[in-house]
Amino acid sequence: MLYLKAFTFNPFQENTYVVYNEEQEAWIIDPGNSNATEHKLLVDFITDKKLQPSRLLLTHAHIDHVLGNAFVQEQWGLLPEVHEADLFFISRLPETAAMYGVPAEASPLPVNFLKEGDELKLGEYTFSCLHTPGHSPGSISFYNAEKKILLSGDVLFQNSIGRSDLPLGNHEQLLSSIHQKLMLLPDEVKVYSGHGPSTTIGQERLTNPFLN
Repeated sequence: MLYLKAFTFNPFQENTYVVYNEEQEAWIIDPGNSNATEHKLLVDFITDKKLQPSRLLLTHAHIDHVLGNAFVQEQWGLLPEVHEADLFFISRLPETAAMYGVPAEASPLPVNFLKEGDELKLGEYTFSCLHTPGHSPGSISFYNAEKKILLSGDVLFQNSIGRSDLPLGNHEQLLSSIHQKLMLLPDEVKVYSGHGPSTTIGQERLTNPFLN
């Protein structure tokens, strides 16, 4: 079985995900945990489930998705994996945090970069990396075809799409990513976004005002 646990962390109300299998191998995706209470929630869940985190994956590297990177490295020895085009945001995390008035530890730097077409194995389950730029230049969506699960980061939301007015964002590129990558997926694919509730590709195809 493939399992997914969502947490909503930090002042930006960001969704952090733990994806894991029956063998207790786990990935931490977009760790937004930013204080002692949130750190404890994450640790308690992983401890209670007897999980062994093996990867720290980022859909992108905006501040709200990386505030827990340093804690995850300290706790489980994992370095972030992200598209190389978003390295800029990781390196500037302290300055960005100061601008927003949010306390943050500097993030460890990645040594492994993700790219379009990469296949990531969680036991018997394979997630494909879809490069979906526009919200950020290095946005990656993680797709498992067998269970029809998509972790879309801040590219696609329930009845909305990601912002493109942040540094290095591009609205036309964002729409192109959604139409040429995500809208080609089956209707029943469940979308787990970086903020807000989950949705499906079919629902967004029918009702998302930004796509019609």
